Amino acid sequence: MFATYLIGLREGLEATLVVSILVAFLVKSQRRDRLPQVWAGVGLAVALSVLFGWLIEYTSTSLLARSEDRELFEAVTSVAAVVFVTWMIFWMRRAARTMAGELRGRLSEALAVGSVAVAGMAFLAVIREGLETALIFYSAAQGAAGDSGPLLALIGGIASAVAIGVGLYFSALKINLSTFFTWTGALLILVAAGILKYGVHDFQEAGVLPGLNDLAFDITGVLDPGTWYAALLAGMFNVTPAPSVLEMVAWAAYALPVLLLFLRRPAAPARPATNAAAEPSGPAAPGTDSSTTSGTGPATASPRA
Repeated sequence: MFATYLIGLREGLEATLVVSILVAFLVKSQRRDRLPQVWAGVGLAVALSVLFGWLIEYTSTSLLARSEDRELFEAVTSVAAVVFVTWMIFWMRRAARTMAGELRGRLSEALAVGSVAVAGMAFLAVIREGLETALIFYSAAQGAAGDSGPLLALIGGIASAVAIGVGLYFSALKINLSTFFTWTGALLILVAAGILKYGVHDFQEAGVLPGLNDLAFDITGVLDPGTWYAALLAGMFNVTPAPSVLEMVAWAAYALPVLLLFLRRPAAPARPATNAAAEPSGPAAPGTDSSTTSGTGPATASPRA
């Protein structure tokens, strides 16, 4: 359940920050009359995301009759979820410092067009997070059929994200978003590695990949699948006591290089020595903290800044 809570928290906070930036821009621009269009776009994005999640679940449980087809479908969605998680984590690290300015610019253009454009802009800004959340949640919660725990954990993560976002908006809460997104990004990479491992197992059960019975190790005697801690490890990172060789190869081939690449601090661009002393430093960009230059995520800031 920790994995689904983390997914809800991370994706929910990204969506909440986007919405708070849009709302703050309209309030400061004296365009409160356009707030209903923003909320309409957000509401439509949330509704379609829920529908997408239901459609994935319905396809797996009702439309696919053969167990091999269900295993293959779950394997494909697992791989897709890993791709989305990886793209989302690195995109957020790269685009976080310019996201606020870009959103304000797009909203200014939408305001000049009309109310439908404002709603459409809010919809597009949120729908990506919603679709990603639905897909990643489905992949992370596989194997928990009939258990409402993962869904409650996801809702709890989203609720926590909304509470954090509201606190940031009203300046009642200050957190270092750079540190937050770095730690949650690293944990999500491990979650994604577990999802990929699960996908490889499904491919093997569907007969697409060989080696289902070629075990890398068997520690069932130490890690009893019936114990609470085994269930916790399986739910968090898909740690199983008897994985196949191919599962472990896929896990290591993804987790180790991606984690190292994510945690590596990008080099700051060099500035000419002749201009460094002559040019004024200027104020920090909106939504950023001038004291944070790691580039691993958005810095401590209020969306109203």
